[in-house]
Amino acid sequence: MTDTLLKFRFAIIFFITALLVILSLVLSYALRFEFSIPFDFFSRLLTLIPAAIFIKLPIFWYFGCFRGWWRYVSMPDLIQIFKANVVGTFLFILYSVVIYRLDGIPRSVLFLDGFFCFVLVGGVRFITRAVREKYFPAIRLGRLQSSTRILVYGAGHAGQMIAREVQSNRSLTSQVIGYVDDDPHKQKTTLMGIPVVGMRDDLCDLVRDRQVDQVVIAIPSATGRQVADIVSECRNAAVDFKILPGVSDLIDGRVSITQIRDVDLEDLLGRAAIHLDTDKIRNYLEGKTVFVTGAGGSIGGEICRQIMKFNPAQLILFDQSETAIFNIERELQIADSTINIQPLIGDICNHTRVRDIFDRFRPQVVFHAAAYKHVPLMEFNPSEAILNNIQGTKILADLSDVFGVKTFVMISTDKAVRPTSIMGVCKRIAEIYVQAFNQESKTHFITTRFGNVLGSNGSVIPVFREQIRNGGPVTVTHPEITRYFMTIPEAAQLVLQAGSMGGGGEIYLFDMGKPVKIVQLAEELIKLSGFRPHDDIDIVFTGLRPGEKLYEELLLDEEGVMSTHHEKICVAGASPHSFADIREKINNLLSVCRSLSAADLRALLSDVVPEYQITNVPENRSLNSPK
Repeated sequence: MTDTLLKFRFAIIFFITALLVILSLVLSYALRFEFSIPFDFFSRLLTLIPAAIFIKLPIFWYFGCFRGWWRYVSMPDLIQIFKANVVGTFLFILYSVVIYRLDGIPRSVLFLDGFFCFVLVGGVRFITRAVREKYFPAIRLGRLQSSTRILVYGAGHAGQMIAREVQSNRSLTSQVIGYVDDDPHKQKTTLMGIPVVGMRDDLCDLVRDRQVDQVVIAIPSATGRQVADIVSECRNAAVDFKILPGVSDLIDGRVSITQIRDVDLEDLLGRAAIHLDTDKIRNYLEGKTVFVTGAGGSIGGEICRQIMKFNPAQLILFDQSETAIFNIERELQIADSTINIQPLIGDICNHTRVRDIFDRFRPQVVFHAAAYKHVPLMEFNPSEAILNNIQGTKILADLSDVFGVKTFVMISTDKAVRPTSIMGVCKRIAEIYVQAFNQESKTHFITTRFGNVLGSNGSVIPVFREQIRNGGPVTVTHPEITRYFMTIPEAAQLVLQAGSMGGGGEIYLFDMGKPVKIVQLAEELIKLSGFRPHDDIDIVFTGLRPGEKLYEELLLDEEGVMSTHHEKICVAGASPHSFADIREKINNLLSVCRSLSAADLRALLSDVVPEYQITNVPENRSLNSPK
């Protein structure tokens, strides 16, 4: 029956609207003559009915009044009905004057007709929505043996949208029984027939007294601290809780019940939404050939996703991992098949391969995200870290200069600041090289420096999740170890923004917020997994690993910092180096890196970066160990 109604939906709406047009005209005559219409005027009424239908219905169709669902009718729909009614009434009056010279047509009838037509056409729609929202959920829930009783935390736009969808969607076995909101002005008010029943401090009592099954946190603009406080109250109340994505994840502000998900660690960190200068980013990416190294990795892959939004002429994906390149290329092709995507396999240290790619595709923008990033692993393989992170960067930078690349953006790390690890000092040398090269080249070499990224390949969060799935223990190196964190999309967006800024040679630093203790992350992740830290899942401290330090920094003392027009990006002051000098030191280092011992390599690295602190050296297990 329902499918049949949907099939003939337009015809049904058309027929009902025609009846309402007729009814408005009849009511106008009836009211004018106190419900006793003289015969002559009644005859004129009969001749006007066809004219009213043929004039008004096409106007209503033109203004889109036959589209949309009455159950979701809103103020914009009412405005369209009003516009259509004004135009239709004007044309109907014009017809009455020209054709009948108002013979048998009182002037008051024409204005009453316009008023009644608007009230009836708009009123029927709003009555339909009110009935569906008020009575259909009750009927539906009355037929169910059980239903999920939902308390919506947040009585703003997002919360009301969720409540409306729950009320109107027949397939949902849920019932919104109230709102919780911390705004005192909203207390004891009713929104969409649903009361605001309390504030955060009342949550435990509300869950118990109203038999709440689930709390939905519907505040997309909430900070991490606010979400953490709400989650804490939900845990105290022993109630299930879900959350809507943050504002940066909602498209055009549209909210749906399908977007509700479990609270994740990113929600508790509460990284604020990023406001990008999309015009500046589009200016240097749209219609350009863009080359991304490390495109199969977490950061490189997200950079590719973000680049796709700016319609490049060609996007070149470059990585050593064929599986990673296959996956990201397939994902991007599904997202937008109109953009020319070139998936390429290769090593950034292979000069011949990289030169061939530059010669063939002539990229105009390069994002260099490929690097060895695992700190302890690189302590045992120093020569490979030097070759990949230093030589690979040098090859890409040199060829970018040769082939006239306009913008080269290198992804660096906070571990390059006062480095204590092989990985960190290699990234610092790569920073110095591209900074110095910027003085000699027409290519704009830009460096971006930021801290840890939540959920990236090999980061601490996937390791913790795996340990929790296995029943623990969760291993943390030190109770005081602290790191800066940001999300993968945030990092990629800021990398793109930084690429549009400055004239080259800068090191851009991203606002990482407040540092977070790793043990606190572990505890929160255990709680989000439904366990109690230290009781259900133990946390074990294993000691600092080779190359690891307790605290990370984003800035050297001598660099200083300057603000930019973007609130989340600042720029480190220039720390000039002679290009000839740094090139000579790097060439010497690369020529002997496979033949020297790890200790000798560390000494050479210290010569290039004097602030390199050689601490917590691992046992001799690398290929560069003395024979």
